[in-house]
Amino acid sequence: MNASEYPDTPTGKPLWLITLADLALLLVGFLVLLQATQHIGGKDLAKGIREGFGANDTEPTPMPVAAAGILDFASGSAILPTTPGALVAWAREAARDPRVMLTVTGSTDGTSADIDRVTGSAAILAADRARTVAAALAAVAPSRVAIVTATKPGRRAAIVSVAFVGEPPRGDVQRTAQ
Repeated sequence: MNASEYPDTPTGKPLWLITLADLALLLVGFLVLLQATQHIGGKDLAKGIREGFGANDTEPTPMPVAAAGILDFASGSAILPTTPGALVAWAREAARDPRVMLTVTGSTDGTSADIDRVTGSAAILAADRARTVAAALAAVAPSRVAIVTATKPGRRAAIVSVAFVGEPPRGDVQRTAQ
């Protein structure tokens, strides 16, 4: 069999036309997606996409973006070693944005002397240190302060961190004088 016996190959569409058709179909699909989801809120849409890919439905933990604190508590004590004025001013400035959350993390140094005298627990002393600092911050943003304790020994301190948690619910929007 020689080349003259083979049938002629039919002429096909140019390759650029197929690529153009693919791009046009992608654009139409995107516009249909936009039209179909315009009544869904952004959080609901993100939740649906997460569910579609099998991700968990929990909100991600806010990542701290700034921190300040009170250091060098006396061993075994939750009494503030210094006045919290500078920390309160810093927290007040950070809390002007209603999208942030303040987290107060109390910690101990891990020694046998740095424990709560009544219970003998380092975790309770760390929580007491965090509550003492949180009480100083009570006037700043009481509904946006969380208290936690450090899981590992570190410094005798209470650290306040600022984390972006997203848009506040519509009823909780704080108005600032302009």
